[in-house]
Amino acid sequence: MKAFVHEGAAGLEGARYTEHTAPVPKKGEVKVKLKYAGLNHRDLFVLERHNQQDPPLILGSDGAGVIEETGPEVTRFSEGDSVIINPSLGWLTKSDAPPEGYKVLGLPDHGTFAETITISQEYIEKKPEHLTWEEAGVLALSALTAYRALFTRAKIKRTDTILLPGVGSGAVTFLLLFAKAIGARVIVTSRSEEKRRKALELGADIAIDSSGDWDKALHGEKADIAIETIGAATFNKTLSQVRKGGTLVTFGASAGDEVTLNLRSLFYGQFNLLGSTMGSRDELREMLYFINRYQIKPVIDQVFPLSHTAEAMRRLEDAEQFGKIPLEIQPT
Repeated sequence: MKAFVHEGAAGLEGARYTEHTAPVPKKGEVKVKLKYAGLNHRDLFVLERHNQQDPPLILGSDGAGVIEETGPEVTRFSEGDSVIINPSLGWLTKSDAPPEGYKVLGLPDHGTFAETITISQEYIEKKPEHLTWEEAGVLALSALTAYRALFTRAKIKRTDTILLPGVGSGAVTFLLLFAKAIGARVIVTSRSEEKRRKALELGADIAIDSSGDWDKALHGEKADIAIETIGAATFNKTLSQVRKGGTLVTFGASAGDEVTLNLRSLFYGQFNLLGSTMGSRDELREMLYFINRYQIKPVIDQVFPLSHTAEAMRRLEDAEQFGKIPLEIQPT
C-alpha cells in the first residue's frame, strides 16, 4: 500500500511517500480502507520526536474510511461499515487524567497517512451521517481535544463568555463552533485580518488583533473562561483577560513550553488554572452525539492528495490554514 512514512533524518527531510506493508488484522482488529486523513500539529512534532534509529513510521492520527477486513472475534463492526478512527489509545472511560500507558495514534504505532490502517475495534466509531468523508477524516483529534477542554474541564455554560486566542487552528475552530452551539459569547484573537473575518462569519461575537492591546480592544471586558493553545507567547496576556475567579484551560504550547507566572496575581485573582489533553473514548462518543445534535461540521481549509502530504504539512507549519487540512487517500 502507499503511505507517508518518516524514517531517518528529523523533520520533513526524513519523510516520504512510499510503499509500505499493510498488516493483516489479528484478534479483535479490523482493517480500514481509508478515504481521508487529517493533519494535526502533532504530526509536525512527530517528525522531530521519531528517533532516527527506529523503524519507519507511518504518520497521522485522524482518518475515516470503510472496514475492508475483520479479524477473529470482532463483534462491534462488519465489513463495509463506514467508520472514523479514534486516535486516543488506552483511554476508554472518562477520568481526571489519562491512565498509565496512554498514547496517541501515529507514534509509536503506525498512523493514518496510508491507504489502509489495521487497528483494534475499540478505537473506531461509526461515521456521523451528516459529515462528508473529508469532514469525517479530520474530525477526531481536534474535536475531542476541544470537547474535553470546554465541557469536561472548563464546564462551560450558555451564559459564559469565552476567550479563544489564535483562531484558525483546527482545535480553536472547534472550540468556537462548540461554544456558539450552546449559545455562549465568544471572543477570538488572530494576527490575520482574514482569519478574524472568517471567525466572525462562523459566529464569533468579537475578533481582535492578537498583536494589539487586548484590554483596550475589549474596553475592559473580561472572559469567564479562556482556552490557551499557543503557549509562552500569549499565556500571561490571555490570563490577564480572565475575570477574577475565572478559568483558564491550557492544552497547547506551540510557542514555548515554559512561562513565568506571578503567583500573587494568580491566588489574589482566585483563578482556576487547568490542564487538558485529548480525551477518553467516553468523551469522544459524547462529542459525536453533540455534533450530531447540533449538526456541526469541521471547517475545511484545503484538500491535498496523500502524495502531497509534505506540501500540506508546510502549509500547517506556516500557519496559513483556517480550520482543518484533509488528505485525500481514496477518491469518493
